[in-house]
Amino acid sequence: MTYVLVTGGAGYIGSHACKALKQAGYTPVTYDNLVTGWQDAVKFGPFEQGDLTDRTRLDEVFACYQPVAVMHFAALSQVGEAMSEPGRYWANNVGGSLCLIEAAVAAGCLDFVFSSTCATYGEHDNVVLDENTPQQPLNAYGASKRAVEDILRDFEAAHGLRSVIFRYFNVAGADPEAEVGEFHQPETHLVPLMIQAIKGERAALTVFGTDYDTPDGTCIRDYVHVCDLVDAHILGLKWLEEGKGSRVFNLGTGSGFSVKEVLSHSRAVTNTEVPHVIGERRAGDCTKLVSGSVRAGHELGWEPKRSTLDQMIADAWRWHQSGHYER
Repeated sequence: MTYVLVTGGAGYIGSHACKALKQAGYTPVTYDNLVTGWQDAVKFGPFEQGDLTDRTRLDEVFACYQPVAVMHFAALSQVGEAMSEPGRYWANNVGGSLCLIEAAVAAGCLDFVFSSTCATYGEHDNVVLDENTPQQPLNAYGASKRAVEDILRDFEAAHGLRSVIFRYFNVAGADPEAEVGEFHQPETHLVPLMIQAIKGERAALTVFGTDYDTPDGTCIRDYVHVCDLVDAHILGLKWLEEGKGSRVFNLGTGSGFSVKEVLSHSRAVTNTEVPHVIGERRAGDCTKLVSGSVRAGHELGWEPKRSTLDQMIADAWRWHQSGHYER
């Protein structure tokens, strides 16, 4: 079997990546500490429980499976928490990633696909971000991801580690076959929060601000379907297998949708009004954040085919009819 080590494979994006890897002929090995992930989401290959900072455990897993590559998703990712607990983010996201990278190099596993974030760019309001946009992260989450990007470049120079880095904003949707989906505790993402409100699992969705300089007054964000996103990661893995050099790719639609647009499409897809209330603006929220993917299209041949609002909401809605995970 051709094994790929997937850190965070019990999480939202990681579990979808594991399914895509399996469909592409690989055997994904999930490495996850289950702090935010779910063992019920591990369905497509072996599961190894462990922490990124546990070098002994990582060495055991690398020795057991001898993976041809690492796909690294595992990270703390809540911006608010990163603002209040920066030390936790530096210790986990940077310290854990460094431990993982060192273990990979020691095992001779030199192809590395890294899930980064457009949060490394910081506040660039009302522009379409690309890979050359200056990186000026505003919090420990974005800064920790940028630090891992720097580590990967240094390890390439010193040890020949090759990496493909993906930066993106908001991920939505679910596996169309509803085998895995998006389930966080606590939930902070717009589409599942909206579905919870529709299902009566929360009183209402809060719309934070309606006085932004957009056509309908609400913030605009770029959303990518999770299956489109993991397709890019498979293309990134094949890029490295073909001997091509390390590369950074942004993943986005280049346009984005407002909060009110998301609510409107949800109503059309689910045939149900979304209970919602209007709240004050949140500190730090930009008017419009979108990312281009011209490079990914030209060089990887990536197309976000499923990344329409109707498709993302319909797939998420389908999974949430029966989908949930248990500890």
